[in-house]
Amino acid sequence: MRGAVLYAPGEVRVEQRADPTIEQPTDAIIRLAATCVCGSDLWPYRGLEPINGPTPMGHEYVGVVEEIGREVKNIKVGDFVIGSFVISDNTCEICQAGYQSKCVHGEFVSATIGTQAELARIPLADGTLVATPGQPGPELVPSLLAASDVLGTGWFGAVAAEAGPGKTVAVVGDGAVGLMAVLAAKQLGAERIIAMSRHPERQELARFYGATDIVQERGDDGVAKIKELTNGLGAHSVIEAVGTQESMMQAIRSTRPGGHVGFVGVCHGVEVPGEELFFSAVHLHGGPAPVRRFLSELIELICNRTIDPGRVFDLTLPLDQAAEGYRAMDERRAIKTLLRP
Repeated sequence: MRGAVLYAPGEVRVEQRADPTIEQPTDAIIRLAATCVCGSDLWPYRGLEPINGPTPMGHEYVGVVEEIGREVKNIKVGDFVIGSFVISDNTCEICQAGYQSKCVHGEFVSATIGTQAELARIPLADGTLVATPGQPGPELVPSLLAASDVLGTGWFGAVAAEAGPGKTVAVVGDGAVGLMAVLAAKQLGAERIIAMSRHPERQELARFYGATDIVQERGDDGVAKIKELTNGLGAHSVIEAVGTQESMMQAIRSTRPGGHVGFVGVCHGVEVPGEELFFSAVHLHGGPAPVRRFLSELIELICNRTIDPGRVFDLTLPLDQAAEGYRAMDERRAIKTLLRP
């Protein structure tokens, strides 16, 4: 099969890789209908995370089941399925508490799988994969793909921040996850949603998803603007969707006492001053999103045409042009690249 492999910072090649096979009786093999480039893929692409030799890339995926292990019961060959970027059994105590991303048997869909490819082996298929009701039309595939990571991650950010009716929600970050957090806050009933963005095309999409206000300022100026919009108090709920020191502190400082920060940006070099956190009196919760917790609900919302997260993909390319998809996102010419195997 063909698959994208990162050889060094800035060097992505699409090359022949061995077809996956059933290795455990709980595995499934799926033929990918669509995959994509994630913002977190840009960390190693930019040389900000080390790689140990050629690394198969990709962790977001939808497709049709081609083969299952003998112990797989919940899905069958021919099903169209979506899975989380974290493999989980969905039965352990941690999964049952709603934190499948920390499953006791969990593993990240990473170099051992690499879903920017034509085929993928998904371990613990019964716990990880969810089938759609019938075969979706091609117009729904991008939205279902978004549910595999960015939509579920933005949704978790909004849930962790306790976005809801009567709340003012601020979203730090205007990438795909931040835009999905805007969508989630809207669906959860937030009264006011402030998107922090400097880019007109992203501002437009944020408004489409439910943003009522746009703040272009960053850092201390951004915090001051949030305070100005909230009678000096700060937002009830703030979603941090970047993962840098500046974005985390901007999120904490934009939150009113007693409010909630949901952080879902993959942290790099973030150090929260303990004394400031103590006296801020804010709740802080987040981490890798338990996408599996939300998949059934998100699939229903998408199939009912209640939400349209697929609009976050503003560049679609064949898999063979994966390198251009990475470049476009790295240069901020694209919000998120969808790849068609």
